[in-house]
Amino acid sequence: MAETRHDSIRAVEWTNQGLKLLDQRVLPLRHEHVLLEDAAGVAGAIRDMVVRGAPAIGVTAAYGVVLAARDRYLRSPATWQQDIENDLQTLAASRPTAVNLFWAIARMREYIALIKGDPTSALLAEAMRIHEEDISANRRMGELGSALITRHGAVLTHCNTGSLATGGYGTALGVIRAAYASGKIERVYADETRPWLQGVRLTAWELLQDGIPVTVLVEGAAAHLMKQGGVRWVIVGADRIAANGDTANKIGTYNLAITARYHGVKFMVVAPTSTVDMSVHNGAGIHIETRSPDEVLSVQGQRMAPQGAEAWNPSFDVTPAELVDAIVTEKGVVTAPNVEKMSAMMGRNH
Repeated sequence: MAETRHDSIRAVEWTNQGLKLLDQRVLPLRHEHVLLEDAAGVAGAIRDMVVRGAPAIGVTAAYGVVLAARDRYLRSPATWQQDIENDLQTLAASRPTAVNLFWAIARMREYIALIKGDPTSALLAEAMRIHEEDISANRRMGELGSALITRHGAVLTHCNTGSLATGGYGTALGVIRAAYASGKIERVYADETRPWLQGVRLTAWELLQDGIPVTVLVEGAAAHLMKQGGVRWVIVGADRIAANGDTANKIGTYNLAITARYHGVKFMVVAPTSTVDMSVHNGAGIHIETRSPDEVLSVQGQRMAPQGAEAWNPSFDVTPAELVDAIVTEKGVVTAPNVEKMSAMMGRNH
């Protein structure tokens, strides 16, 4: 495929020594990896943002189950299937909003119940399938999402949704990669994405690694940018999508959706079906993670706010389905999403 040349990064890798993660807390200034050898370490890496992005969290958790099973079997071959439950709960508690985390753990749990003897090789094979399926799904979404872009111009994205946030290639950035390779996109605008600065640190770095032109802007500049014209689409990922199409994504996404609608800019959500939670009827049922106030009051460990100031730090917000022009998954595209359309795409009766 032509866009393969725009896909050179992998954030999650299995090695014989354990799980190797590209430490996203220190990019782009340093290029470092963290080697993890047990489930507690994997859970800590997810919680502390060594790895982030819903699909990548799911892939990482699957490998974390492999590490847990290997350790539990070595310690107690007769009871490892019962003992591992504590590890699964530890992994599940690491990030509450990303539904891919729970999806991956549930899928690995199904295999745990069936295994006889040493579970390592069988669970590793399943984790690798999850990883490869994610990359394949991302490439399919790239094709489907790119097909929606019919006018040449620029796009705006938020947070990071590329190879760093997935098994590889990316969700929203996968669409951008495919569309850029086919000559539909001339420039990507990336919100800096406070408070972790995923846009300026990660998205800008990732796009430049693959030769895609990128301009960074503060979130507050998005409306002014759209007013100038030239931005055709806002393209974002998702951490959880409700049955009606309401979408939880990085805080600031809701602002973009409102601004895009006012300025006549199309709004696309790109995520695998593992991110769709049909058990949650609408966005009101999505748990929103609230993180430490220090992330807002400080920048890279340096306090910026005066002592006594407080901060509210929700990590995600919910964009109502009526502000979403298209949801793109590996199973297809849903335009103007609602419960009936989402159910049909997921192969369920409403």
